Amino acid sequence: MKHAYLALSLATILNTPLVAFAAEKTQVKDSIEHIEVAGQVIKSQGLSVKNETIDGPFGDNLALQDIARSVTPISSELIEQLNITTLQDVLAVSPNTYSASGFGAPSLPTIRGQLGELFQDGTRRQAGNNGFGVPLSFNSVEQIDVVKGAPPVLFGSSQRNGGFVNLQSKVASTDESKGKASLSAGRWDQYSAQIDYTAPIIKDKVGFRVSYEHLDHGSYYDYSGTKSDSLFAALRILPDDKSTWDINFELYQVEFTDNAGINRPTQALIDDGLYITGQGVQANGSTVPAAGSIVSPTGQVNIDRSTVLTDPDNQNEATTYLIHSIYKRELSANASLKNITYFQHLQREEIAQNSFVEIIDGADTAQNRTELTYSWNDEQQTIFAFDVRYNKVLGYSQFTTEADLPIDLTGPLSNRRIPLTDAQKARLVELRPGVFVSPGAQYDIDNDGSGDFNLSDTTDSRSWQTGFAIQQDSGWTDKLHTSVGYRVDYYDVEARDPIAPQGQTAASDSINDTLQSGQVSFNYKLNADFTGYGAASYNEATSNSMAGGNVLGGGNVISAQNFATENTLVEFGLKYAPIDSDWYADGAVFSQRRSLRNRDGSNTGIRTTGFESQVFYDAYPYWLSAGYSYIDARYDNSASSQDSAQVADAFDNSRPDIIAGTGVGAPSFTPFAPSNSQVQGIPEQSFSFNGNYSITSKWQTGFSGLYTKSYPLDFLQTVKIRDQYTLNVNTSYAFTPSTKLRLDVNNITNQKNWRPVFEGGYFGATLAFPELPINAKLTLTHKF
Repeated sequence: MKHAYLALSLATILNTPLVAFAAEKTQVKDSIEHIEVAGQVIKSQGLSVKNETIDGPFGDNLALQDIARSVTPISSELIEQLNITTLQDVLAVSPNTYSASGFGAPSLPTIRGQLGELFQDGTRRQAGNNGFGVPLSFNSVEQIDVVKGAPPVLFGSSQRNGGFVNLQSKVASTDESKGKASLSAGRWDQYSAQIDYTAPIIKDKVGFRVSYEHLDHGSYYDYSGTKSDSLFAALRILPDDKSTWDINFELYQVEFTDNAGINRPTQALIDDGLYITGQGVQANGSTVPAAGSIVSPTGQVNIDRSTVLTDPDNQNEATTYLIHSIYKRELSANASLKNITYFQHLQREEIAQNSFVEIIDGADTAQNRTELTYSWNDEQQTIFAFDVRYNKVLGYSQFTTEADLPIDLTGPLSNRRIPLTDAQKARLVELRPGVFVSPGAQYDIDNDGSGDFNLSDTTDSRSWQTGFAIQQDSGWTDKLHTSVGYRVDYYDVEARDPIAPQGQTAASDSINDTLQSGQVSFNYKLNADFTGYGAASYNEATSNSMAGGNVLGGGNVISAQNFATENTLVEFGLKYAPIDSDWYADGAVFSQRRSLRNRDGSNTGIRTTGFESQVFYDAYPYWLSAGYSYIDARYDNSASSQDSAQVADAFDNSRPDIIAGTGVGAPSFTPFAPSNSQVQGIPEQSFSFNGNYSITSKWQTGFSGLYTKSYPLDFLQTVKIRDQYTLNVNTSYAFTPSTKLRLDVNNITNQKNWRPVFEGGYFGATLAFPELPINAKLTLTHKF
């Protein structure tokens, strides 16, 4: 029996104050008093981060300049203006958020060169396994807060620490009825529809909101597409003038494609679109893709960039529902209480023709956090938090027989398919007829001293996380403010093999551990316009598998290394937020040390240093923004690995005019010795810019662009993605104050750009993802 925990979420305050000026003049003439009103001049369009408030990570209702971290709050107006539809799109406005494609369906953000966490209303959502998971719908989202660095103590110990995105949910209105409907159509038969309506049930007491979104997206890529439905419902209750209760629910169902891009990423492919043909051959003469296969090149052709590693017979779908609730009450003039509750259930099934299997047969996560804020006086405030999180995952996985480099994409579909041999099946377990997965533990059936099975992420695991946090915020002078926080989390975890081989007793193990985190920061107002800040944090985190579960490792035990991920951050910055100006700007220098979970479950230390800056100007009829980032990401005297050492390993040397192949065979898992080498798959520099101009009160036009500096695709830096850029334009026309038509044209110069496929560079020598060519979308919006 599943326990649905009510989850309550404080409505996000999305204040975009309008700058208004009024002049009043009184004259006496002919004994009659005349009052002359100059009127109001509205300048802000809600497209700057300057006046947004941040709720959750560091406290509630905080101004951007008062937070001692690099933060980019993206309002609903900015989401619409920038056409943000996936987590990858936040790079358009937030520096240092460049990401891999996530196999065409990114489920996690990438921040400062590493996967970050995904929160909603202050609680961590279930997400993908190393970024590959369920696509994200923005149907429920009102604001996106992008924060650099590990989650703060109020959010607690997690898994990924490059940074995080906190999604703030839509809230219901208790004082007015309003709605919005939108329809869009784009290239490659991409259609979507959304309707969003809110109204009071009891005026100023109870309100509801319903939002429904349907996507039916064809694709530029072969055998690809997305079909999804999202139903979001919210209830706001104001029991009295001292409390607020928000409850929301989302049901999301999606069918989508696992898109691995194009294999064999030679420099000729990246630069000129030239693909080496020829199917790999095993030592036994079989042309079924397998480890150690060797390709004798048969030629070199221009490959259509839509020809990617997909298959029409692949199955890939997921269903999830979430409940959030936040209750907030003012207890006294000095004390307030906030209770946050969250529950999510997820089911997912992918069965691919290349032998990849990931089935989540039920993942349930529940969390409750209570925060008590007490103001001792006007200068001293303490936040106490008590947090309990429960996670249960039953999942089956199999990725040990995949082989991408031997596949000739220009040949028939049979080239891509990997039917398992009897010997391979013997090292797996049959979950149901024709579907083979790894067991959740290792067994030595023939007693030869070595295990007889292939392992991946199969598990039946449960975990309890209990945490206590305290944060002290102090104002020492009118200019100096400090914040100090500490948290301790106790983990109680157990895992067992849910599908032990016949005749074997299912292995199981349990572990408990205590993890700590701490943070300290200061803000110093240099003057009315400039605020300097510094922040440092230490965070002990976990390393998990799919849906946040825990697996049995070597010796059929839960590895203690999974609870020994140490992360540090030092950051200094300057924020410019003048009251009497339409500008906002900030900049930060940082040094982060964190761990990256590898595909085999191990951790690799990475150290990054860098600089990032963002600038906004918002005053009708103009809006402009720009962001720049520099990052030096290196392995921290740490080992790494790749699917193959280099792409040349897949080929023999029979055609040196095409490629100097090494004949090693591929895939051939390659560990690299500890080093301080540059982390592959991350551009050192990127620059983004956006703008909008209102030609008239009804007609607007805008643009956006992204430039990334050349960077290595693989560890040995044998292949590089060159300097590249993308330019997008848009225009909209309001036929009435309620009805608007918008046209977006993306990649207007039709650049042939590339991205890595997978975070961490594991497939850097194996795969590269071709970005979309020029495409357009038309959107009709009506407010009522």
